Amino acid sequence: MPSPRTESNADTTSPLASPAQVERKRALRDQALHDQAWIGDAVLTLYARLRILREDGKLDGEKAVRMCSNQFLAAFGEPTAVEAGIGRVYEKDGLEAAFAHIESSFMPLFTRQEQKRLRKQGHA
Repeated sequence: MPSPRTESNADTTSPLASPAQVERKRALRDQALHDQAWIGDAVLTLYARLRILREDGKLDGEKAVRMCSNQFLAAFGEPTAVEAGIGRVYEKDGLEAAFAHIESSFMPLFTRQEQKRLRKQGHA
């Protein structure tokens, strides 16, 4: 007869996992997501500031906020998950890869939104 599972050796994906084990696993997964999102947010902020300085030649905090805002990121999914995706790219492949990911995945929409915003203000 197999020995009963104990909390220390039970597979938390098993239907026999205790609610406490399932909750611990979820908490660890959530913590990892938030850690990745925190890093991803920092990478996105650095990207935004460097891009604005390179393209505009001046500081523009309002534009940086628009580029990094949860409202903008929500166009691509849940903002924390989007930032976590950036963080994972950074952790796996480095800063250049993360910047390339941001450029190809998010900046086409941001550019269109900025052009539309400027047209509404009568600048373009």
